[in-house]
Amino acid sequence: MIEHGRYVAQLGDCIACHTAPKGPAMAGGLELKTPMGTIYSTNITPDPRTGIGKYTYQQFDRAMRKGVAADGHNLYPAMPYPSYAKMSDDDMRALYAYLTQGLAPVDRPNKPAEMRWPFSMRWGLSLWNWAFVKDEPFKPDPARDAVWNRGAYLVQGLGHCGSCHTPRGIAFQEKAMDDAGASGKHYLAGETVEGWRALSLRNLWTVEDTVQLLKTGQNHFATVSGNMAEVIHNSTQHFTDSDLIAIATYLKSLPAGKDDLPMPAVPKSPAMAKAPENLFSSRGGLGYAQFCVDCHRQDGGGVKNVFPSLAGNPTVASDNPATLLHITLTGWKTAETAAHPRIYTMPGFTRLSDQEVAEILGFVRSSWGNHAPPITASQVGKMRGEVDPKTADSSTFETPRLADMLRAANSAQLVRGMRLHLETKALLPNNVGNSLNCTSCHLNAGTVADGSPFVGISAFFPSYAPRAGRVITLEDRINGCFLRSMNGKPLPVDSADMKAMVAYFDWMKKETKPQDKVAGRGVGKVDMAIKPNLDNGKKVYTQQCAVCHGDNGQGLKNTDGSFVYPPLWGDESFNIGAGMARTYTAAAFVKRNMPVGFHEKFPLGQGGLSDQEAVDVAEYFTHQPRPDFAGKVKDWPKDKKPADARY
Repeated sequence: MIEHGRYVAQLGDCIACHTAPKGPAMAGGLELKTPMGTIYSTNITPDPRTGIGKYTYQQFDRAMRKGVAADGHNLYPAMPYPSYAKMSDDDMRALYAYLTQGLAPVDRPNKPAEMRWPFSMRWGLSLWNWAFVKDEPFKPDPARDAVWNRGAYLVQGLGHCGSCHTPRGIAFQEKAMDDAGASGKHYLAGETVEGWRALSLRNLWTVEDTVQLLKTGQNHFATVSGNMAEVIHNSTQHFTDSDLIAIATYLKSLPAGKDDLPMPAVPKSPAMAKAPENLFSSRGGLGYAQFCVDCHRQDGGGVKNVFPSLAGNPTVASDNPATLLHITLTGWKTAETAAHPRIYTMPGFTRLSDQEVAEILGFVRSSWGNHAPPITASQVGKMRGEVDPKTADSSTFETPRLADMLRAANSAQLVRGMRLHLETKALLPNNVGNSLNCTSCHLNAGTVADGSPFVGISAFFPSYAPRAGRVITLEDRINGCFLRSMNGKPLPVDSADMKAMVAYFDWMKKETKPQDKVAGRGVGKVDMAIKPNLDNGKKVYTQQCAVCHGDNGQGLKNTDGSFVYPPLWGDESFNIGAGMARTYTAAAFVKRNMPVGFHEKFPLGQGGLSDQEAVDVAEYFTHQPRPDFAGKVKDWPKDKKPADARY
């Protein structure tokens, strides 16, 4: 019975509300904000003084079905007892056994609620219960099969899905507790909760796709966000397959609501999706190209099992943009599940202005067939005020805004120069001899601090280069990358494309003088006294790098053969003459920029490895097989070569 109760507790996701951040499990203390004030969840461990250790089964059953505690006071319906009232007696007894006999008691006093008057007067809850609570167990529908009825029981009762996904009435009651009767059309039709839009669950995707989402946190169409990530982690990933199928079957059976978007039967294929025509000609498109493309791609398709697709994504396409705004300002992370144990993150973009966020999201909501209404700067500002996003980013680096290129007299040339960095292989196939783009090393087209940005660079040329043993021009430096990092051929210095690349650098120079120090320039340094551990380097690569760059450094490809993320060794990668082929140069880059989606650092969630880990993994991948460099015999003709040079 205790093990049965443990599973019932997972079905009801008790741990989510009854565990405070970093607090003991089930001991309460979680802050729950409501429009009427703040409630704190209670201790439901079997501690006799502060928990439910002295509850009889009858008292426990009354609390669960009627919202009345053992001492007779009314519970606030933030505890979803209107849903739990549908529980069977067997499940209720099993849950009681688990909570009172299967948990260790924790002595942790409950915090009193902080509700505004008149909501602080609990006697009024008796009237609320009389009006809105039906304390009757679930009754199966004889016209439906056992699978449907099991799904309805779990969704309406233990799962209490309606607590977030059903619209609320004037008394903050759920407008419907099930799909029956005239009010049934409101059930699970979507609601906004704590700044998140809990989407309509009616007529969801195929049963298989819904099961996949509940089991893993993602499917072909969407990736969960906000509180739902915790629901997946704590609750639904642990459900039996039969229960997941039952839930998905029930949800699929509910008729679509009047405002619901049509549910696609299949996801958009890469052949169906492509880069929007205004990607490089609109402010929103250029903002997307700068801040979003690395993870969500030009075609909005995302990266399978890593970053979600935006094409046909219900959060993106919803008429109510609350969740989209919330994610953009505060960040996002995947649900941690057995299927996807690694958590991927998106940082909050609170550094962008309200207008910039509105432009980018407006572009996203109008691309790839999403056809959603635009977003205004005032909507962004309102959400910013509600969620009060914080940032730990104290960098003084001034991130250039690619959208501002459109204001320049030579905007067409600047955009071409930027694209030559972003899409080098595609636009200059005769000069690129491998599968890299400039942005492979110069992140976000050279606009990321410590990601070898282009900001101010042209102010420092011409300059002496020890590798060349002479003063070189910016054009010489660019062609050095074509010869080494691109393993290709130089670009004619008088060509329109070279002039466009130089113009792009000059645009980023701003007011920089040759003697200035630019914050975030280069990739930083790593102490060369750190000795690499090759075995640990291979381990770090497997854990942190292989998902994007392949288990054998081969990179990650689209179905059409094009690269999503570049190979780190082999014939399609940089040659031994590249700076990234040197252990400590690569380690400095990795430490500050890889992996992406690792935490909340603006703008890619980049970096996060220790110095030792960065040196270890850099030693591992830099010394893998890669092309030779014929020009190596001319390098460092006068100056001492670096200690980690490959030749």
